[in-house]
Amino acid sequence: MLVRERMSKPVITIPPQTTVPDALNLMKEEHIRRLPVVDHGKLVGIVTDKHLLSASPSPATSLSVWEITYLLSKLRVDRIMSSQVITVSEDTPLEEAARIMVDHKIGGLPVLRGEQLVGIITESDLMKTFLEFMGARERGIRLTLLVKEEKGGLAQLARTITSLGGNIVAMGLFMGEDPSNRVATVKVAEVNRESLLAALQPLVLKVIDVRES
Repeated sequence: MLVRERMSKPVITIPPQTTVPDALNLMKEEHIRRLPVVDHGKLVGIVTDKHLLSASPSPATSLSVWEITYLLSKLRVDRIMSSQVITVSEDTPLEEAARIMVDHKIGGLPVLRGEQLVGIITESDLMKTFLEFMGARERGIRLTLLVKEEKGGLAQLARTITSLGGNIVAMGLFMGEDPSNRVATVKVAEVNRESLLAALQPLVLKVIDVRES
């Protein structure tokens, strides 16, 4: 899955001369936490709610509250924005975008097509994708299994579930307790719980969790 399939678009942007209060009001109205800053069609920076909420005139300690409020009303986002913006292309794999966010401790990435801003991928977009990947909105029997790290292991599980008439609505594979095993999460519909457990237990190292949702 690529970024273009899950990015938010069109992107809400602001010009560099936007004031801090106006940017904050726009974030509140649109329920967003970051705004790309665009100047004559080119991405020149990005501001987040943290940038805006921590902005203050300097030296603030020598000013009255009214003077501070006035100066903040005139403070432009180009004075506080991040100008070194980390971006991705629309053809970037989704997991690569997620890795970049985690490695750089950021919550969103502007998406470019050449130099044109075409979208933004955020942690909220990734969370929605994770819910879909794990079948969180699907009904079924959810099993967490400790399985051997071996070729064909998941295929054998899938064949067994299919032979029972079950429909796999979600499947994920994660790091296990050590390199010799993995944790598999499977959600199955249209199958009897007891029959499913009886058929899968001989194929796995351990049944960690079973629940219906």
